[in-house]
Amino acid sequence: MRRLLNSGREGGWLSGYPFLVRLFAPPYWNHRNHRMHRALLQLSLTLLTMSASGVLFAADSDVVLEVMARADRLADDRDRDARSKPQFVIPLLNLEPGDRVIDLFAGGGYYSELLAGIVGSDGEVILHNNPGFESWGINQLNDRFSAERSLDNVTRHTRSGINLDLQAESVDAALIVMALHDLYVIPKRYNGQEYVRAGNAANTDYFYGQLHTALKPGGRFVVIDHQSNPDSSLEAATDLHRIDQAFIRSELSAQGFTFIGSSEVLSNPDDDHDRIVFDEDLQGHTDRFILIFEKAASASALQD
Repeated sequence: MRRLLNSGREGGWLSGYPFLVRLFAPPYWNHRNHRMHRALLQLSLTLLTMSASGVLFAADSDVVLEVMARADRLADDRDRDARSKPQFVIPLLNLEPGDRVIDLFAGGGYYSELLAGIVGSDGEVILHNNPGFESWGINQLNDRFSAERSLDNVTRHTRSGINLDLQAESVDAALIVMALHDLYVIPKRYNGQEYVRAGNAANTDYFYGQLHTALKPGGRFVVIDHQSNPDSSLEAATDLHRIDQAFIRSELSAQGFTFIGSSEVLSNPDDDHDRIVFDEDLQGHTDRFILIFEKAASASALQD
């Protein structure tokens, strides 16, 4: 299946549908008309179900929808489905049953439980947090791991700061949802008149290095975050808990990740990029980008 999806980059079945390339390969052309883009996205999904090769991708989306429909899911998770659209997000990870995937800074574990249903009993989901993110999501975590529920293939993995504590080439894919910008936030405190710097942003080189080492060759890293005003400085953007997707592409490319595509399924052109994402009327309705990266496969793997 991974080989099937990757085949689109070298003139495979995706090349027959150029508007699909944006999901799985570098953006050879851009959609300026958002309504047209959404229509093309829906058409692309229909074509995938019609294509003999595309059935595998459509089945992935179908499997996610089946997991989403399970009766034992938490009510809060069901409420979140409409705005998070995991049936479009999770297939981008290119997962198979038995895979091991890490949900980075997972908070309450919304995606972790869905991923558990995808990789199955032979796979493993690493629900990663640091103490701060775990505290933020503790109520959902308590509900998710209550005695009457069973998530045997989800491992809670709380580590300090930005430490991942993973072995080399031990995970098939990684997901980070609306948390990557936090690594660039400069801590500040209020001195009675204004907010002043109170520390340094995280060591992102260290974080990305750990993740790149932990991913298996060909493993994907999917990033979802709040889009900032592209003309804002990094500090101004992260003060609003936003970040520019072009900046993330540049950062991850410099760290050895290969950019292979993006999706606008969570975009909102009506979002005000100069407002903080925690404003009540914005929560759940921000303009969110999805970027898909990959750790380059080894030469031997490409020959298999």
